[in-house]
Amino acid sequence: MKFKAFLTDHGVNLLEKRFLPALDKMGKTCHLYLTRDHAIFLHNLLNGDGIQSIAQFQKEALFEDYRISSQNDDRIAFTIDLSLLQRALRSVLTIYTEFGGSIGSDATANHLQIKLVKKTPPHSNQPMPFLTFETKGYKSAVIQDVPISKPLSRTDVLELQSALDMAQDLPQTLVQVPDMNQLQSFVDRMKHVGDVLNVSITKYGDLHLQISTSLITLGAEFRKLKVIGEQARVPPGDENLTAQTRTRRAIDKGDAMSVQVSVKHFFKSIQCHLAKPDCAFYGIAQQGSCLTVVFQFFIPGTRQTDKSISLHCRLPVLVDSGTN
Repeated sequence: MKFKAFLTDHGVNLLEKRFLPALDKMGKTCHLYLTRDHAIFLHNLLNGDGIQSIAQFQKEALFEDYRISSQNDDRIAFTIDLSLLQRALRSVLTIYTEFGGSIGSDATANHLQIKLVKKTPPHSNQPMPFLTFETKGYKSAVIQDVPISKPLSRTDVLELQSALDMAQDLPQTLVQVPDMNQLQSFVDRMKHVGDVLNVSITKYGDLHLQISTSLITLGAEFRKLKVIGEQARVPPGDENLTAQTRTRRAIDKGDAMSVQVSVKHFFKSIQCHLAKPDCAFYGIAQQGSCLTVVFQFFIPGTRQTDKSISLHCRLPVLVDSGTN
């Protein structure tokens, strides 16, 4: 199997300044899944333990001269340590700049190559796989090797693809939270109160968060949010009821769902703001199987969705917490 490409200036900025810091908050290691058309970072899709995150890039968003081949239908997947990946990328960019390279210009796109290689490490007789960054300047070459796992077998790649296909299913109702800072401020306060967060979402455009202990109940409600998918009108007379009463009545009518998730997982999902999304959508999957967070990115200078990049998280619900 073979893979090599040149990172573009846009690709360097997306990874080094935005997505790698965000993905590192999801978990130290992840799968990097390379296909003919996409590069995808996947957390916890195979083991099913913890928060799942899927960051998908069309190859043109990150690379030029993208070449891949394998016996698995030109698909390659392996696990990688994100902190080592960040460190290697930053190191090679810093050294390249010191040697006269111009990060942020066309020089970067022409000279920063990424490829899969096999090398024999010092004090070892066994070749190991690496993801290698190499700068090809006029006067020098700088190489940074990032150790990776043995590439997944055909069976494991098929299992990963199947899990990815299942993870792409979106809830029937999504509500938009335009102010991520306000949501993060509330989560910062609640993470010290308890471990379990109750999340309710209605077809009216309401997002209700509540955490309770034997001593305190802390809640926040976001109302009249933009709704994508199935929606409904607020019943007459419900406007002036308390948030808890309105939510309970909406659940009884089938106009809302409620699940309990880990505060730790919810806080991790908020850290995706490091990728600088323009807005986020929250929804509860059918039968309350998970809480889904979809982050939307706009083409710079427009309000049009950038379809070349996507990021979403799936938070596991606590057992027997789903309510229709």
